[in-house]
Amino acid sequence: MTHNVETFDNARLADQTEMGAVTLKVADLDNMIKYYTQALPLKVIAQQEGSAIIGRHQRPLVILEHAPEFKHASGREAGLFHTAILFETETALAAAVYSVARYAPNSFTGSSDHLVSKAFYFNDPEGNGIELYWDRDRSEWSWVHGQIEMDTLFLDPNQYLRDYLTEDAVQNPAIGDAVIGHVHLQVGDIDAARKFYVDWLGFDATHANTPGALFVSAGGYHHHMAMNVWNSRGAGRRNKTLGLGEVDIILPTADDVGEVAERVKHFGVQVVDDGKSLGFEDPWANMLRIQTQAA
Repeated sequence: MTHNVETFDNARLADQTEMGAVTLKVADLDNMIKYYTQALPLKVIAQQEGSAIIGRHQRPLVILEHAPEFKHASGREAGLFHTAILFETETALAAAVYSVARYAPNSFTGSSDHLVSKAFYFNDPEGNGIELYWDRDRSEWSWVHGQIEMDTLFLDPNQYLRDYLTEDAVQNPAIGDAVIGHVHLQVGDIDAARKFYVDWLGFDATHANTPGALFVSAGGYHHHMAMNVWNSRGAGRRNKTLGLGEVDIILPTADDVGEVAERVKHFGVQVVDDGKSLGFEDPWANMLRIQTQAA
């Protein structure tokens, strides 16, 4: 069966697209569970031999899979830059930041006001990047010529905690809801990332003004995914290493999943379809899984 390329013009991911859980391959499962539940603070939703599902309010956010046979990746390889957890209120964000600062202060790597959001950055015990953030209301975001305005401005973490941390939040740091807001990857080439994530997969490019990076989303969000070459320019396909296992992308309906399958197959992407979800790799062997919420 042949397709006319025009068939896929303007084929976009559904506006209701969301990010799902991020799976990490880890060397020390117990230590990683401890970090994500005591420091972060999230909860173990389910656990079995060799893996744990970690999240908030029964929503999986991070899946840890024990893979002691793998080695750590070099910082210059493709893979995960950070998993970004979005909190619904600034108090909930402050509670999480305070909890990490209390239990694992050395894991803090920085904080920034990005105009659309306020963000705090950490590395887990195995070097996987984590962003904890809160979004300003969409009415406060600024779009110029189809690009969302973002920046990296100073954000004082101590002042932030003074402004938003409450006594209740200190006592119960796991307050409020949290979701995976976006996932930021290291890749080898931005043009190739645009071709795959925008032209083929169907995200919209929302911000390309930051050198060496591309931000993409569905439904007018500032970004559901980002790719950069800041440390990994020229990187090829990943080897099997610790770190990123897969990124889940949640679409509203099975028809939406089917459209993605048809589109990426047309462009020669090898797809594994188990009837509930699609699994395929980007050009750097970062594994993506596409499914519906019900799956």
